[in-house]
Amino acid sequence: MSTGSDADPDSGSDPDPETAPVAALEAADERLEGLRAEPPADPGAVDTVADAYESVAEVLDRWEDRATDWDDFEGYVEFRDALSETLESIPEDVPESEAFLAADNHVKTSGVSTSLTEADFEAAREALAPARSYADYREGLSAVKDRYRRAYRIAERRRREVDDRIDDLERLRRLGDADLEAPVERLREPVERYDRAVTEAFDAFRREAPAREFLDVVRTAAGYPLVDVRAPPSELQAYVESTPAGDHPVPELLEYAEYSTSKLSHYVEEPSLLKRRVATNRTYLEELSAAPLCVGWPPPPADRLRFRSEELLSVVDRFAGEETVRAVRAVRARTREDDYDRLREAAVARAELTDAERRRLESGAVAEELDDARERRRRLTEALERYEPP
Repeated sequence: MSTGSDADPDSGSDPDPETAPVAALEAADERLEGLRAEPPADPGAVDTVADAYESVAEVLDRWEDRATDWDDFEGYVEFRDALSETLESIPEDVPESEAFLAADNHVKTSGVSTSLTEADFEAAREALAPARSYADYREGLSAVKDRYRRAYRIAERRRREVDDRIDDLERLRRLGDADLEAPVERLREPVERYDRAVTEAFDAFRREAPAREFLDVVRTAAGYPLVDVRAPPSELQAYVESTPAGDHPVPELLEYAEYSTSKLSHYVEEPSLLKRRVATNRTYLEELSAAPLCVGWPPPPADRLRFRSEELLSVVDRFAGEETVRAVRAVRARTREDDYDRLREAAVARAELTDAERRRLESGAVAEELDDARERRRRLTEALERYEPP
């Protein structure tokens, strides 16, 4: 069996898995099956013979300079000891055992009056050729397996990328089918009414409520998965709950944190503690806003907004007035109306479709790209199902 080009996974004739993943996977599988079909004489002993060969070859390489030095008899003795020890560690019934014995004979001297030469070592290496074929086979098989593994992983990654591309194109096509003349104001009005109301209510609550009460609402909001609010740091929460400083609104605490310790001592007990708890969390406190409580435009799909409205209602009811509560209920009710999806699609299309995308839709380019992407996914899927995962 040839262990040269057949075992080289980086041959220039192989397809590049990055640009041709299916062809690269097919080529890697063909190489792998080719190597497996042409094992050495004793396939079950590949590792045993390869390990034995490599250990002997390592001794030859390491000791050649000293063992061939006429003036270094001690080096020759140490070389012979190392080689004998290595050969003794090899099982007697190892395949190609004659190769190891022949190699050993080539690097023995007939007496103290002679020394080994480089030619002796080359002859020993040539004698090891039958055993070396096992090591070459193992190395080649490992390289081809690595190439197969890489080709398979790239094909998997490429299919995920194509899936994402198909999702984008299908979404674009849906937007192109939207009724751009639909009366989206019927959807926009309740959403914007709620967003304005909750923003005003939250800003007033942050500005006027005791920090203890304000952060308790924030902590509650953080417990709802569809309300994207980060819970207050535990040390800050504990501070406002356990000290009189929690009676002050957040803006006042942030202002106090800028005072000198001596000036701050006129306003709160333990001014140094306030600085540690408030100043170190300034960014968190300053970034708290009504944005996570807003719906935004265009709004999310009906099911998501319906569930989110339930969570928003539980939060908003704790700090906002009846007007804001009615507004979020109106948004929730709107998601149950039959025309919600149609109006939302129109709103999304108006907001997100660019002029270039409109032209691609009108020219049929999007449909062609979608057909091409689906065909690429089909080929990738067939290849991944045809070949075994690494």
